[in-house]
Amino acid sequence: MKFTLGIEEEYQVIDPDTRELISHDQKIVAEASKVLGEQVKAEMHQAVVEVGTNICEDITDARQQIKHLRKSISGIAKDLGFNIAAAGTHPFSKWETQLLTPNPRYDQIINELQDTARSNLIFGLHVHVGIADKDLALHITNAMRYFLPHLYALSTNSPFWEGRNTGFKSYRSKIFDKFPRTGIPGVFDNYAQYQNYVDTLVKTNCIDNPKKIWWDIRIHPVFPTLEVRICDVPMTYEETLSIAALIQALVAKLYKLKCQNLNFITYHRALINENKWRAGRYGIDGKMIDFGKQIEVDTTILMEELLDFIDNVVDELGSRKEIENVRNMMRNGTGADRQLTVYKDTRDLKKVVDYIAQQTITDL
Repeated sequence: MKFTLGIEEEYQVIDPDTRELISHDQKIVAEASKVLGEQVKAEMHQAVVEVGTNICEDITDARQQIKHLRKSISGIAKDLGFNIAAAGTHPFSKWETQLLTPNPRYDQIINELQDTARSNLIFGLHVHVGIADKDLALHITNAMRYFLPHLYALSTNSPFWEGRNTGFKSYRSKIFDKFPRTGIPGVFDNYAQYQNYVDTLVKTNCIDNPKKIWWDIRIHPVFPTLEVRICDVPMTYEETLSIAALIQALVAKLYKLKCQNLNFITYHRALINENKWRAGRYGIDGKMIDFGKQIEVDTTILMEELLDFIDNVVDELGSRKEIENVRNMMRNGTGADRQLTVYKDTRDLKKVVDYIAQQTITDL
């Protein structure tokens, strides 16, 4: 089975002088769409640009596409007098001053969710893995939930919010938690049961379509994919590729187990949430719970166990290089760790923004 990839990244649009988030008045999208078509789009806040790859046959294809997207958007932004930056939150800009994109869909969300939506000034990474069979995708989603905090810890890249060091390695998810239908999903026995849940929400006017189910992992309502949504947008494209490769390898490994009539244990959402909270608070520097042994262990140890777990599918996926880079990420620190180091050395959040912007386009 071929596990194709799709990768979406959300970028900050930065004023090069003030280092504040700034509205680009959709100029970047207008220019970029001439060369990238529908791979670039606006978001609810005008200081956000979202890009998405086409279907990637493998991680090598994904590498070329993500590099091209970052390079194209950064070049177009620069020509228009902006910088772009990849981090889960801006270090000091305030959401209250940001302009919103006029759009009936966004207007509807803001009307319903009010300041919850207006304050949702965050930037994420979404990774799609192609699985056409909905029941198979759901089976793998149930098992994948256990690994979401591992992926989240590795992606942490949002320690600052409105000029404050929040004490979290990822404050982004704390902001998004205010939305309904977010976080770790529960277990569904089969796709029919999930579809019944969706139908109930639609029938009772909770949602008008399943795109408004914003869980950390979901069966995509339109594409034949499983979508992982828990991660902060990573600072460098290499980090994005390593996380995408990890997600793809986990899907392939869990599929392999199913083909051998083996199941990964599905844990209760309440337990997984304990690890998610630790991942957001401490990143890779903390401890998480090993549910099998019922002890807490260093997150880096669990990450090594994860790398061992997927090792026998990595070569057939062609992603050894990207998976090996996970160890470099653990040595060098996540985006959050590096942001905090710059701030510790300079005590200047503008310098942190400069660092993020520089890292965003490194080696393109």
